[in-house]
This record gives sequence, structure tokens and C-alpha cells, in this order.
Amino acid sequence: MQTTAFFVVAAMLGGPVGAQEKNQEKKPVPKDSVRVFVPGCSKGMIFTAGARTEDSPSAPVPEGMHLRMSGPKELIAEIKAHEGSKIEITGLMKKGQQGQGVSIGGGVRVSAGPSGPSGSMGPSPGGSQNIIDVEGWRSVPGSCPSR
Repeated sequence: MQTTAFFVVAAMLGGPVGAQEKNQEKKPVPKDSVRVFVPGCSKGMIFTAGARTEDSPSAPVPEGMHLRMSGPKELIAEIKAHEGSKIEITGLMKKGQQGQGVSIGGGVRVSAGPSGPSGSMGPSPGGSQNIIDVEGWRSVPGSCPSR
């Protein structure tokens, strides 16, 4: 009788653990991409990277970098519902995108680009937009600056 009770309890405890592991499986990363974990704040479809934490397991995304979020509508809606709160998003970015430009301080980055016919920077709609394919998010301690 005790053996049967043990197996029933073990089966009940084992079920949810297996389900959690299955839900936490991540899709494979394409060769031209990298999975990043970026703390920061969102506003609409734009995510602004905040200061990196020491326990961040991915390639650094510079503080102040703006990322255009793409992903399932439900996931983006959850993130939009947390505007004003600091969160960390997980997602895929093309290799080399996460370190573009040179930081000159205060969240400002300067990067090279094509010059227009008059020598000035011409319009580049979406040409140098950094995009992240969002896979998930979580709340992190801290707050977002108010404007």
C-alpha cells in the first residue's frame, strides 16, 4: 500500500515538472543570429536597452540602444501593458546588430551611414533599424525614467 501511494505522489509531482521543462524549451538559434537578454524599458513597439546586469548571459547590448520589437501579438501586448516598469526581454537579433556604433555618453551612439547628395545624412527609413524577435520577458528590479 505504501509503495502504491509513493508512485501516485511521484507521478503527480513529476507531471508538472515535465510540463515546465517542455514549455521552457527554446527554438534553435539560426547561424546568423544570437539570443540576447536585454534589460530596459518599452514604449509602444520600441524597447530601450538599460544598464546591463552582471548576471546577463548574452552578448552586451549597449545602454540606450533602441530596438524595434517583433513577435506574437499577445506577447507584445503583455509587454506594452508593463510600460513604465523595467523589464528584461529575451529574443533573437542578427549577429553584429547589438554592438553598432560608438557610445559618446548619455545613451547617445554615433554610427557610420551613407551620405546624401549634399553630404548630409539622407533619410533611411528602416535601413539601420535594430530589430529583436521577442521570445519572452520578465520583470526586473528598477524603474523606467519618466519623460
